[in-house]
Amino acid sequence: MAPRPEVGTDSSHSLSKDDNTPAKDSAILPAYSTVDLMKEAPDEDDPWNLPELIDTGVKWSDLDTKGKIMRVLTAIVKFIMLLGLLYVFICSLDVLSSAFQLVGGKAAGDIFQDNVVLANPVAGLVIGVLVTVLVQSSSTSSSIVVSMVSSGLLDVQSAVPIIMGANIGTSVTNTIVAMMQAGDRNEFRRAFAGATVHDFFNWLSVLVLLPLEVATGVLYKLTHLIIESFNIESGEDAPDLLNVITDPLTNSIIQLDQSVITGIATGDAAARNKSLIKIWCKTKTNTTFWNATVENCTAGAVCWEEGNQTWTEMNSTWTDYQQKCKHIFVNAHLPDLAVGLILLGLSLLILCTCLILIVKLLNSMLKGQVAVVIKKVLNTDFPFPFTWVTGYIAIFVGAGMTFIVQSSSVFTSAITPLVGIGVISLERAYPLTLGSNIGTTTTAILAAMASPGETLSNSLQIALCHFFFNIMGILLWYPIPFMRVPIRLARGLGNKTARYRWFAGVYLFLCFFVFPLSVFGLSLAGWQALVGIGVPIVVLVVSVIIVNVMQSRCPHFLPGVLRTWDFLPRPLHSLAPWDRVVTSVFGFCGKHCCCCCKCCKCCKCNQNEEEEMMRRNSTKSLEMYDNPAMSKDEDTKEAVKATHI
Repeated sequence: MAPRPEVGTDSSHSLSKDDNTPAKDSAILPAYSTVDLMKEAPDEDDPWNLPELIDTGVKWSDLDTKGKIMRVLTAIVKFIMLLGLLYVFICSLDVLSSAFQLVGGKAAGDIFQDNVVLANPVAGLVIGVLVTVLVQSSSTSSSIVVSMVSSGLLDVQSAVPIIMGANIGTSVTNTIVAMMQAGDRNEFRRAFAGATVHDFFNWLSVLVLLPLEVATGVLYKLTHLIIESFNIESGEDAPDLLNVITDPLTNSIIQLDQSVITGIATGDAAARNKSLIKIWCKTKTNTTFWNATVENCTAGAVCWEEGNQTWTEMNSTWTDYQQKCKHIFVNAHLPDLAVGLILLGLSLLILCTCLILIVKLLNSMLKGQVAVVIKKVLNTDFPFPFTWVTGYIAIFVGAGMTFIVQSSSVFTSAITPLVGIGVISLERAYPLTLGSNIGTTTTAILAAMASPGETLSNSLQIALCHFFFNIMGILLWYPIPFMRVPIRLARGLGNKTARYRWFAGVYLFLCFFVFPLSVFGLSLAGWQALVGIGVPIVVLVVSVIIVNVMQSRCPHFLPGVLRTWDFLPRPLHSLAPWDRVVTSVFGFCGKHCCCCCKCCKCCKCNQNEEEEMMRRNSTKSLEMYDNPAMSKDEDTKEAVKATHI
């Protein structure tokens, strides 16, 4: 039998120089014409493809009566368990928000106090981000802004950037939820991209609309025109839909007095010494009036003279505490920080547990025909020429679902694990997220409509600014497919965090804490410091982005040195050196620290195995089989590796 080609050599065999006179005793070469791809089909290479959820159980038709009854009962029990876990998941998000307010609520009120800094639109933006991250609720930060505007401490025009920042800060919750799926690489890739597509939409919208608002005041003028055009009267409160179900549990754990944060922000000195933990749920304020004689009438008092005496009206007000609250910390007598840290740890533990169980339940339920139906309903577009309508229907669905659950954080956090396990594609999650942004603003508009007469116009105008900001963002980044930049950016970040999973925590820390705090600190130093340090950094970032785009699209227009970043030290253009540092730190921790760190080391080993498997699968090798009909030898079953043809 003729010798086989070696790996990496050319598969074609050279004949003698005289092709017409073959060697006398030459063997007939085996034919290497049968070529097939190993292991995977080509369409499974892309990690963004939705995985097939295969039914590994017995078919329904093969079950007997008892088996069918058991399967139906099992499905019902799983569905009830799923609803229960979702309920606990949503309640844990509510408790997490309360914990963040206890830990950082007063600090958030202090941040709002510096009116000079708030007049700077960039500082107002990052203050909105910081406060919303601290209190984990854009509704709370928006209500503080409304109170400040109503009390005259802030004008509506200065409040618009803060509302934009609140829109960014509210997306931190689903980013935290996505990090809970870091166990599986591809699930984490999809989940983190599904969460951060919300971040990228908000940041890109701010990059375009904040300068436009500063230059033209378009949002302020548009909403002011709407307020002036309609004779809007105060109405009923926004309907409590989901809160009716969740409040009994969350109120039994903790209740907060939101007026304390608002009081600190509006300059009330007494509010600083009050606790955020609500002690008395039912109080009554009593005022007693009486007449008394005075020697001199004080300015502003009602006085009159009878005979030789001057009389004035006196009053005394006291609060009658009638009923205590019934949550578990009402008699704890612990400081706000201690209660906040306790609730923060417990709520994160419950949140992680619920998320893991929800993902496992969904994986066990979404099999076979059920998976096919759900994936078709969620991810299939309408037939041509109405394909474009599907995304807009998803926007309306996202808005409606957010209106029902009364929170964009809850809705986006609920769909993040579904994106991770492959039930919802990233392209479908994007319009659902955009709809969620609209849904949370409609809730705010209804809440503003219930405001008293003296604050109605201000609160409604701020809510409308939030609404039109999201509408303009959607008009920028959704209707034209080429402009759906957040999807491409989220994919890139998802690929990066799937390879270096520690980078997800770095992104979260930098994006929502370091960057806003740095800008806020520069704002406190004055606009000269902000411009002097901020402008060169912005110019550098923009230049790097332009060079990156040109390196991939038109490198021949760049100087030779800029066609790659190799002239820089490797840690400045690659995460691989940093990954080695993180790996060595975890390795040291695994050897010298607690058993918990050893678990981290095991996870790292599993990560290395996964990387090796990905490398093997990504480089497809071709397998060539001998044709036994053209070979003299019988040994033709052995396969040989060859290069790509």
